[in-house]
Amino acid sequence: MGFKDKINKFVSTHTETREAHSDEALKTRYYKAMKDKAFNEVLTLFGQTPQFEVKSSSTERGEIIVIGKGKRKVFLVATIIMVSPLRTAVDFAVTTETSLPFDFGYSAKVIKEIYQKLDQRLEYVGSGLGA
Repeated sequence: MGFKDKINKFVSTHTETREAHSDEALKTRYYKAMKDKAFNEVLTLFGQTPQFEVKSSSTERGEIIVIGKGKRKVFLVATIIMVSPLRTAVDFAVTTETSLPFDFGYSAKVIKEIYQKLDQRLEYVGSGLGA
């Protein structure tokens, strides 16, 4: 991760995962699961965590919208896409509600924590495999 990426990580209120992210922990993660199983695990994960409230979910689009009510309010979108049989990609986009123009890396921290919990529920295959 370059100097510019480190600065942008702290002076932004939005973080999202992607295939070619400069931060290894924020690359798209792939799991050995069918789309429905991965979708249900992500949905269950948010349902079991009191700081999150699921606002909307669409199995057809593979999208879950969540509001976080922890120490800081966040708006989170989870995207679950099956790329091949038994290989499903999971991405997150998190925006932190703050009066400042930056969140000191809080949105990235939220994504990393969710990925850690998801790794315990699904068989992790790798990160950034589609690049």
